[in-house]
Amino acid sequence: MEVRWEVLLIIIGGTIVTFLPRVVPLVVLSKINLPEWAMRWLHYIPVAILASLLAQELLPLGEQASWQPSRLMAAAVSVTVAWLTKSLVFTVAAGIMVIFFIKTFHLSLV
Repeated sequence: MEVRWEVLLIIIGGTIVTFLPRVVPLVVLSKINLPEWAMRWLHYIPVAILASLLAQELLPLGEQASWQPSRLMAAAVSVTVAWLTKSLVFTVAAGIMVIFFIKTFHLSLV
């Protein structure tokens, strides 16, 4: 099997572009003490990212101009499982199973 240089360079470039933004802040921030206000601000970043990802998937924005009941059902089940178990694994598994059953059995939620 022949590997083209262009493909190899794209893979190496993609690796560097993905690796550097993750490692550089980790190395730099691990060596300094941040003020209390910065630590409080950083504490909310995961919640903000999760909220933006959920809004993007659940709200009828852009080309997708209607609600998708299967996604709303999966989100409702996932939130319930997360609240009851406090487990990321069970939460993700519950959401995936709901979507799987809806798509597999062609269930209509409307």
